[in-house]
Amino acid sequence: MSRKYKIVIFGATGFTGELCAKFMSERYSDIPIAIAGRSAEKLEKIKKTNNISFPAIVADAFDVDALDKMCKDAEVVLSTAGPYHKYGSNLLEACINNGCHYVDITGESFWIKDMIDKHHEAAEKKGLRIINACGFDSAPSDLGSFYAVNQVDGEVKSIQCFQAWKGEASGGTMETMFSSMDAKLAKGGLGKFSLNPKNSVSENQKRNTNDKIKIHKIPHLGGWTGPFVMALPNTRVVRRSAALSNATGKYYGDDFVYSEGAYYSKKGAARKVSFMTLALGLVIVSPLRKLLRGFFRKPGEGPSQKAMDSGFFKSRFLVKTQDGVRAFSMSSSGDPGYKMTSRMACESALCLAVENPADLPGGEGFGGLLTPSIGLGNVLIKRLKNIGVVFEEIPLNN
Repeated sequence: MSRKYKIVIFGATGFTGELCAKFMSERYSDIPIAIAGRSAEKLEKIKKTNNISFPAIVADAFDVDALDKMCKDAEVVLSTAGPYHKYGSNLLEACINNGCHYVDITGESFWIKDMIDKHHEAAEKKGLRIINACGFDSAPSDLGSFYAVNQVDGEVKSIQCFQAWKGEASGGTMETMFSSMDAKLAKGGLGKFSLNPKNSVSENQKRNTNDKIKIHKIPHLGGWTGPFVMALPNTRVVRRSAALSNATGKYYGDDFVYSEGAYYSKKGAARKVSFMTLALGLVIVSPLRKLLRGFFRKPGEGPSQKAMDSGFFKSRFLVKTQDGVRAFSMSSSGDPGYKMTSRMACESALCLAVENPADLPGGEGFGGLLTPSIGLGNVLIKRLKNIGVVFEEIPLNN
């Protein structure tokens, strides 16, 4: 595939989109890249503020003709324009219709299910990699699990993931959380295995999969766990990867079970943050959520550079096989929701734009609506290591 642009960053005038444009301009200015959004004025402002020389494309998420034209010129579209259930469907379809790959940072698993149901078959036939969830939702969960599975011998019985992080929410994230309650959900859109292919869930998986995480001490790792705010989309993505893994590499196992919670060093912190998570959930489902929305950041607003630089994430994975238990982690400095989300998304798009397709999982011609590990795998892990993300085995605390 040879087109005018290797990558088009769609949604570049949003908070995360601007971070992506800035990161690409600073590190990959020699690659043909364009930025896109609905406002020419805002695109020019982004270019001037960040000294970006990439050309700008004006395209609205609801202007199908403009999206088609943009996608015909692109090898890969990287979309940061959420909420995706509002602004993402036309673009994803345009990518498939016009033969270009696609990457996004959505955490809206109900929307991903809808897109799988509508477009997986067409993308698969065309050999197009349509890869959702390449930011903090759900790349660490997915890639960390993939890394761990490939470090152990034999099938994996289970992985328990525990997320530690420091970061803030942007206005776009808050808008997604609040507006999701008004979205029309596909049948089964929030089910435990909502993203799995049909007939890919065993009776043991159904019986042993439990998404209700209570506050308790973590065996083998020390620390405490409780509910994690993004566990719902992350668990669905990892379970889809497990089901698809026999097509691209090492199979996770027929009865593989995945769960996810937060990680805290002390019980008091686990209780405090779990209570805050519950309170936020109650606000979002409350009939008063539209009134309360005004008290949170608006779309386009986000953390300061200082706050993003001081953040971090560490995803720990407790892996159980027939030979016993081992532990692994994926970690990085930098706010996970914005600084690292933008970088993970950019590197994901670059896997499709500049790497040899034969090196990607499944080889040249493999496609469909895929997860980061199934669509990009070790190629993405290598690129992330090059920007400071650490994948490693960690000692057990027995």
